[in-house]
Amino acid sequence: MPHDHSDHDHPHSLLPSDPALRVKALETILTQKGLVDPAALDEIIDTYENRIGPRNGAEVVARAWSDPEFKAGLLENADPLLAELGFYGRQGEHMVVVENTNDVHNMVVCTLCSCYPWPLLGIPPGWYKSDAYRARAVREPRKVLAEFGVTLPEGCAVRVWDSTAEVRYLVLPQRPKDTDGLDASALADLVSRDSMIGCGLAGAS
Repeated sequence: MPHDHSDHDHPHSLLPSDPALRVKALETILTQKGLVDPAALDEIIDTYENRIGPRNGAEVVARAWSDPEFKAGLLENADPLLAELGFYGRQGEHMVVVENTNDVHNMVVCTLCSCYPWPLLGIPPGWYKSDAYRARAVREPRKVLAEFGVTLPEGCAVRVWDSTAEVRYLVLPQRPKDTDGLDASALADLVSRDSMIGCGLAGAS
């Protein structure tokens, strides 16, 4: 008797179509089989969402704002400086830092998948991985920025950087005005995850 290749023969056919529900279903199956520890998964997620990202990146930006020598080195060759700070490793190799100025606003996308500097920014947001962002960020970056609440002056060019497995980017946002008296911790509080992707401005709520 020939084998029936219907979808019901495959485990993945039992999973819901919604990505979040699929992840939860897979986690449940793996937990029931004793292949993963839910507590360990929760610890990993908490580490990347709260203790690592995007606080590490914010610390780097704050130091660049207040230390010209560090900033110059960061823009020239970021990897050694980031390694010294302990912000390196898997998904954080071959980092390039690009600076926003009055003339150029930088924006990062991964057009093929969702390459992202985890050691600096933590877990990538859902919108960064979406098909819509990946396509539109290249085709109509100003419209995408406007939807994030970022309106740039007419004379400011938008430069889009395509992150890959070989090269990942961190945007160095412009330092907000009237922040000369703030220490590194206070400056880091002004740096959002979105501002380091280029879809936000530092200091904006």
